[in-house]
Amino acid sequence: MNEDDPPMSQDSDDAPTDWSRSREIERNRRIAERAEASQARSDRRATERLAAAHLREEARDKRRIEDEERRAALAAEREERPKRRASGALSRTGEQKIVRDTRNYVTQVDTGRIRELARRGASIDGLAKVFGIAIEQVEAALRDA
Repeated sequence: MNEDDPPMSQDSDDAPTDWSRSREIERNRRIAERAEASQARSDRRATERLAAAHLREEARDKRRIEDEERRAALAAEREERPKRRASGALSRTGEQKIVRDTRNYVTQVDTGRIRELARRGASIDGLAKVFGIAIEQVEAALRDA
């Protein structure tokens, strides 16, 4: 006879009924314990998930605030810098640029440069204007090639 087996009484009809009833009670108790443990695990996990979600949300809010502060600092820094002028009146350091009088400058007429620019697709009229010479002179430079 096993330890787990309930004691058998003299009356054989009552013994299996009591034994099966006690087994059923014990089985139901174990089922209830497992259900309670499972529910406790589920509740604990739900609480942990909720806490993790709150931590993520706090971190997200903190990053958002830091980004806004960084953007505000960059915007303030941009406002402090002098604006670039399209006209070129001021240099990047804020100094006045020196304006040179280039009206009397003469472009050196180099037939090699004329040929190279023509080979790259420059028009004869454009070459004549850039070098400040007549169209006939450009044509003569190209013919000599």
